Amino acid sequence: MKRIKCPVECPKVKPTNPKDKACFLDCYSPKCEAVCKCRTRDYTWIQALGLKFGHHNFTLESTRTKKWDDNVDHLKLSHDGMKLLIPEGHSSEWKSTKGDIQVERTSTTNSGTVTISDLAEICVNAIPVSKEDSMTHNYQIPANDSFAHLEVQFRFFGLSSNVEGILGRTYRPDFKNPAKLGVAMLVVGGDDNYKTSSLLAADCALCVFSPNNIKDEHDSLVTEYDMLDCKGGKNGIRCKK
Repeated sequence: MKRIKCPVECPKVKPTNPKDKACFLDCYSPKCEAVCKCRTRDYTWIQALGLKFGHHNFTLESTRTKKWDDNVDHLKLSHDGMKLLIPEGHSSEWKSTKGDIQVERTSTTNSGTVTISDLAEICVNAIPVSKEDSMTHNYQIPANDSFAHLEVQFRFFGLSSNVEGILGRTYRPDFKNPAKLGVAMLVVGGDDNYKTSSLLAADCALCVFSPNNIKDEHDSLVTEYDMLDCKGGKNGIRCKK
């Protein structure tokens, strides 16, 4: 077995600095040698949300489409595994039997607000990646995919002081931002602690979800915040309060 070393100019397969060249094995060449190449960018957009509250589940997705049409609805919703069909049209709405969750369209198609009583309000828009954005940011979007995705705004009510999650922990009173300032993309990190096996699974390393809403006796509620605005694109998913 031949051991192939990476060039001095690119000693790592996954360099820490995204601007640095990475080491790739090129066996299409006669020599089958290690070469330096720029890594392709992994652009990130929000394509689905999974919500768990009490003993109920709710999902919200953007459907894939080759060519975007504003007059066609690209939102796919489900409640406890059942697909929801909400008539198209401004202010059309759906409520659960118990009334603990409500969905209201805020335009004829592709926009709506999801409200979970005493927990959260979520405003969502299904949008494409435009040709202009693709050219400006060099997304290299293929002609047969409009990359439909979600723009989301969150408002939370009565958050616990022990709230968890990549974004959730930023609401803690004692939160200290680990992101490095002054760089093109601020990265909070810690994603390995919050990876789940599926959209609605609560099996991550630091998941604290309880279907019975059991709270620690030492827990307290924190102040209600304004909308949290989340968008995807060139530099990953950006969320700002």
